[in-house]
Amino acid sequence: MRRAREIIGLPVIDIEAGKQLGTVKDLLIDRDWSLRGVLLETKRWFSSLRYIVWEDVVSVGKDAVTVPNEQCVRQLDETNDWLSLLNGSYKLKGLPVITVDGQQLGWVEDVYLEEQLGKKVLGCELSDGLLSDLREGRRWLPSPDKVTLGEDAVIVPAGSEVRQVATPYHEIG
Repeated sequence: MRRAREIIGLPVIDIEAGKQLGTVKDLLIDRDWSLRGVLLETKRWFSSLRYIVWEDVVSVGKDAVTVPNEQCVRQLDETNDWLSLLNGSYKLKGLPVITVDGQQLGWVEDVYLEEQLGKKVLGCELSDGLLSDLREGRRWLPSPDKVTLGEDAVIVPAGSEVRQVATPYHEIG
């Protein structure tokens, strides 16, 4: 498994031309808990947002994200109902995770992805705040079958299993 934050900040390389197309600013996730794309860092203040559809990503390595060519870069359409992990008005980080029976499990801190470019988010890292994270570590919530990504909260089934992670930076899997 791989944390989404390990991908953010990596250069995006066009393997056809050997050219850097930008750096990963964020990941785009849809309401089905699936990856939709990689948001690129903008170079100018008023330029439109650019992204790469997740299916166009050839590989996510330790040092770079590779794509076939520059034609993979698209303009982000305002009609997309996707969440970003860290940026924008509709972001996943910091949303509370609440069960349908009203129990808050924590706040989303990061998401975990399949190592082999899978499209589904495997789970999320939950925080209970800085002091709790330092004392007890963060917790891991595997993706349940049914997840509602709402505007103000992530809703999961009652009894969703939360596992303790030894430290905030402990790798899972």
